[in-house]
Amino acid sequence: MSKIFLIILVCCLMVVGLVGTLAPILPGIPLIYLAFLIYGLLTHWSDYGLHFMIIWGIVTLLLVVIDYYAGALGAKKYGASSAGVWGAFIGGILGVIFLGFLGIILGPVLGAFAGELLSGKSKASALQASWGALIGFLAGSLLKVITGLVMIGSFIWQIW
Repeated sequence: MSKIFLIILVCCLMVVGLVGTLAPILPGIPLIYLAFLIYGLLTHWSDYGLHFMIIWGIVTLLLVVIDYYAGALGAKKYGASSAGVWGAFIGGILGVIFLGFLGIILGPVLGAFAGELLSGKSKASALQASWGALIGFLAGSLLKVITGLVMIGSFIWQIW
């Protein structure tokens, strides 16, 4: 396999990963990391090595964790009780299972709202927690897009 073809193939996978940072149905950052791994394996690590892979592996793991907790963290930042935070977290999981793509956004928002109401908070407090869950989701998405772009840029820098 020619190196040019491999670079094109890996860049296509990275573009799909970048789309995945915006369309949460795809695991964006892990796909970009997978592209690093594929390229490294097929080139016998000629352009980058273990240090590069460890750093980006840690970043990838951190972002996967942050992605799951972003709505809950946003709800907490906007004053949600522990019931609202747990509601956002559980709502995020259930939202993905039952509503697919839409559930990724709606799950934490509705979960935070339900958690706050179930804990006896007012509708206004529940709405504020829901707003926080949405802000958390959006902030997490922005972080993923920026990180994806930096990952792709570092790959290009390494192979250049």
